[in-house]
Amino acid sequence: MVDLSVDIGGLRLKNPIMPASGTFSEDLAEVFDLDRLGAHVTKTITRGWRDGNPTPRVCEVNGSMLNSIGIPSKGVGAFIEKVVPFYAHYETPLVVSISGNTADEFATLCSEVSVPGVAAIEVNISCPNIEEDGKAFAIRPSSTHDVMRKLRAATDLPLWAKLTPNTGETSEVARAAEEAGADALVVANTILSMAIDINTRRPKLGNLMGGLSGPSLKPIALRMAYQCARATSIPVIGCGGISTVEDVIEYLIAGASAVQVGTATFIHPTIMLSLIDGLEDWLSNQGLSSVKDLIGTVIDGEQDEAVVFMEAAP
Repeated sequence: MVDLSVDIGGLRLKNPIMPASGTFSEDLAEVFDLDRLGAHVTKTITRGWRDGNPTPRVCEVNGSMLNSIGIPSKGVGAFIEKVVPFYAHYETPLVVSISGNTADEFATLCSEVSVPGVAAIEVNISCPNIEEDGKAFAIRPSSTHDVMRKLRAATDLPLWAKLTPNTGETSEVARAAEEAGADALVVANTILSMAIDINTRRPKLGNLMGGLSGPSLKPIALRMAYQCARATSIPVIGCGGISTVEDVIEYLIAGASAVQVGTATFIHPTIMLSLIDGLEDWLSNQGLSSVKDLIGTVIDGEQDEAVVFMEAAP
């Protein structure tokens, strides 16, 4: 038997496979057993009602996806009343993704969702910060530290900081999140992109620009996961372009302790189960008894041994 369990900032997961926020809902319970997953990660919620961005919200580009959904939300009240009770029927930990326009709004929402049944909070600090002229919190170390410090004071639950690829200060932002109290890093959100219909000469998205996800994002997010694993001592959760077992293994070797699967679920709703089974088979064939034996084993170009970023056993 292969031990697939991992520890993410004090939260034990039975395996390292989970959905990315925004690509998973209660409806998938009609397709497969949700208790197979390592964690349940909800769609991002906001404090109040939010309509989202104008249509069209999604388009395909080079085998990947461009989206500008705009975080539509029914608000925190509806979430606590309807969504949390639904997941209470499962043993798998529930991770709630939240978003706010300001650091204080983030902190208030964080406190409100810290209710029984919620195991951890994923903070989408990749979203626009109106106090910084719309720049995402996670673009800069200073704004990252400020919002994470207030979030840490608002809850005792584990905090996962979801970072953005739209920054040139990846390692610095990661360290700022850790210093301010993040228990884990989700690396990364979508990258700001654009597509134009050459016949109409109009952008293909109603909001002009959107986030690129899918296979095209993977090399960027993989690089970020590697950098963040090197820069911090907290677990990294890789996210971006994962659709095969080989993708999962790459992230783990790079230093990620777990992964999130997003766009691939739209194409193959049961893909996460295939990845769990495939990872177990691969580890067994490699003679590895635990997934922890794989994490952070990338052979750095400057070193000769595959012990570069080994995660400490829980």
